[in-house]
Amino acid sequence: MGLLCAACASLVVWIWLTLAQGMFWRTDVRLPPRSAPARWPSVAIVVPARDEAEVLPCSLPSLIAQDYPGEAEVILVDDGSTDGTGALALRLAREHPGLPLTVVSPGEPEPGWTGKLWALRHGIALARSAHATEPEYLLLTDADIAHEPDSLRELVAAATSAELDLVSQMARLRVVSLWERLVVPAFVYFFAQLYPFRRINRPTGRTAAAAGGCVLLRTEAAVRAGVPESIRQAVIDDVSLARAVRRSGGRIWLGLAERVDSVRPYPALADLWRMISRSAYAQLRHQPLLLAGTVAGLVLVYLVPPVALLAGPATGHAVTAWAGGLAWLLMAGTYLPMLRYYRQPAVLAPLLPLTALLYLLMTVDSAAQHYRGRGAAWKGRTYARPSDA
Repeated sequence: MGLLCAACASLVVWIWLTLAQGMFWRTDVRLPPRSAPARWPSVAIVVPARDEAEVLPCSLPSLIAQDYPGEAEVILVDDGSTDGTGALALRLAREHPGLPLTVVSPGEPEPGWTGKLWALRHGIALARSAHATEPEYLLLTDADIAHEPDSLRELVAAATSAELDLVSQMARLRVVSLWERLVVPAFVYFFAQLYPFRRINRPTGRTAAAAGGCVLLRTEAAVRAGVPESIRQAVIDDVSLARAVRRSGGRIWLGLAERVDSVRPYPALADLWRMISRSAYAQLRHQPLLLAGTVAGLVLVYLVPPVALLAGPATGHAVTAWAGGLAWLLMAGTYLPMLRYYRQPAVLAPLLPLTALLYLLMTVDSAAQHYRGRGAAWKGRTYARPSDA
């Protein structure tokens, strides 16, 4: 009886998710309609980088080569790298002429700052003070993100046409290894489920999120929202940034990218595990009750359906099997568009419960690492929860 109730509850949840959760499973939210502005505004591209020598040759030249009709520059903030990131960036700029590049090193973060936001603070400050007039827009992009030559032009056109203060694209992540195929599309699927893009993009909506790898931000909106100072402790900085901009009255937009790609490899499960577990418990605001609720929710929504489908016939409960099977079918069906976006075979759709189990374990491990004093660790730094900083 317990499994039957759980299977029916899971089916109800999946019907609701499919029909009422902002159509999160659709992948057609791309840059809004746009046209070239009468005057192209000035832009500063700010790239925080810490030990990025491996990926920089695949990403930085794409920024320097931006085909942008207005004034633009690239500022790379070398955040305490030990692998020669700054020197490599300067060499790449000499080898790939294009937009001017400046490399700065701000030193170790002050207490209460995460490394990325500390780097962004210095990059933004330099962009605003280096010239007689400050840039009208800031493109905040990660060191592992490669942009097609027209990326900046299209982002600015979208922002000016729709009068948006923040335009963010979720870069298409690398999907090559077996574990990347299994985990990466689900990462974006789960993100969209938590933060449905259509709800974010409503002018009067309350849901707010961004994808930190590619954020075009109006400088005036950044000043009004007090960023990055107002979010200096945030581990999940992109969502915090979008919330700050929206709270200050700004208009935001988030969608999937077509010509913006992450070049960072995650060849092994351990690589993906570290990437996800470092911030999973921070997403839950370090609250044990939220952790327990998340684990219970993942079990009910993703693990109960296949268990019910397989156990139902064995126990003679056909209704249990039907409820579990229908829930699993809705789960796999809503996952198919994301697999198509990532050019992956449909056969991976029924494996989503296995991926959800991995995410459940990563989330629990994230909490365990936090209580061992190693939570939110990344590239040699460990960040305290905001209330402890």
